[in-house]
Amino acid sequence: MIGRLRGVLAEVEEAHCLIDCAGVGYVVACGARTLTRLPAPGDEATLYIESSWSAENGPRLYGFLTRDERRAFTTLTGIQGVGPKAALSVLDVLPPGELAGAVARDDKAAIGRANGVGPKLALRIVTELKGKPLGEVSFAPSAAGVHAEISLPVPSIMGEAVSALLGLGVAEVNARRAVDQALIRLGDEAELPAVIRAALQELGR
Repeated sequence: MIGRLRGVLAEVEEAHCLIDCAGVGYVVACGARTLTRLPAPGDEATLYIESSWSAENGPRLYGFLTRDERRAFTTLTGIQGVGPKAALSVLDVLPPGELAGAVARDDKAAIGRANGVGPKLALRIVTELKGKPLGEVSFAPSAAGVHAEISLPVPSIMGEAVSALLGLGVAEVNARRAVDQALIRLGDEAELPAVIRAALQELGR
């Protein structure tokens, strides 16, 4: 089983990329958020891999930039009715830390923003993720039967910057893409105002 791929990024398409590892090209399906954060074609890339097999599509590889994203993907696909495509869509809208926060708040609407996830499926995801780890964050039931927070994720610069752009009327997909590019350019330690300015510059290109 393949757990990680490191090689030259040969191609980036709408829903997948091609990584050349010692002359062997691996087609890896990725979410939009992952694809926009990959290096330029020709540079080295590393993806954490989850393998899947179905009678319809045969073997497929799914790629993620972090172990937490891969772990969240496998947790999501373990829920009835959540296939790989829906799981990738959820992670495009909510990275693991933000997804855990939405679960803690019973925020079905946030999860329902993902393509292909309706209200019933969003409710099932919230219900089934309670008590399950999502990377470094998890939520478990207390003795009283109320879901208690074990580790509340600190609001991320990305989440705050995306929220700011949404307040300006920018579509969520475009906002996340612009903030991703801004963080790649400025680094994860950048201050929120600088990230917002850089994201707006990305939108204006």
